[in-house]
Amino acid sequence: MFQPGLLKDKVVLITGGGTGLGRAMGERFLELGARLAICGRRAEVLEQAAAEMSEIGEVFWHPCDVRDPEAVRQLMDATMGHFGRIDVLVNNAAGNFISPTERLSHRAFDAVMGIVLHGTVYCTLELGKRWIAAGQKGTMLNIVTTYAWTGSAYVVPSAVSKAGVLALTRSLAVEWGRYGIRQVAIAPGPFPTEGAWSRLAPTPELSNHMVERIPLGRVGEKEELANLAAYLISDYAAYINGEVVTIDGGEWLQGAGEFSDLRRLTPEMWDQIAQLTRRGK
Repeated sequence: MFQPGLLKDKVVLITGGGTGLGRAMGERFLELGARLAICGRRAEVLEQAAAEMSEIGEVFWHPCDVRDPEAVRQLMDATMGHFGRIDVLVNNAAGNFISPTERLSHRAFDAVMGIVLHGTVYCTLELGKRWIAAGQKGTMLNIVTTYAWTGSAYVVPSAVSKAGVLALTRSLAVEWGRYGIRQVAIAPGPFPTEGAWSRLAPTPELSNHMVERIPLGRVGEKEELANLAAYLISDYAAYINGEVVTIDGGEWLQGAGEFSDLRRLTPEMWDQIAQLTRRGK
């Protein structure tokens, strides 16, 4: 299905599109024929990324702090002024770090929730209202996380924010479906990027622990997530609405099962357990 024209002429706006997974998705979309707009807070990063990505296809960049509704309005104006329309919004901008919750101030919560939850809401509302007024169909892809539905210790601001984004995805799938506006989400497991990895796994011990939790025994490759995103925003996924797709090598299921950690047992230990359970009969 990944033919060169899969996303031909679709105008895709990616928040946080100049680095990390946002850039990886953008590059893949360009390869498949999309026209791309990227935003972020650092103009110099965006300018360099756009120059490099323009070797693949057409890229427009505009600085924007998604925590500021007026800046979001200006972003939409600028992007539509350049391309004439927007067909797909990817709410990718995020912030996260690990910390015991009792060490956090309200400002720490605000820093994460401002980008992840409020920023997603601001972008979604601004573009959604325009689409509805114009009678235009569209697709919104939100990047959430597997702990959006379970919660997670030590990343509580992110867990709270991503849970809100997931609820937004499912709620608007019903409310805006009649306008032809689809809502989809991806819940990635560990995908190492320079920015996120430095805050979530800053030591070799933490990095190794994260990998050990994954049944497939490895982290994700950017291309794997980018291909999934390309499918979800393509016309092949036109009947998928309100769904979140997990791509984590089985990590969250490993943590969800009461006995999942028993995979650490050796064959010899299982032999001993088998003898003991037979005696129990």
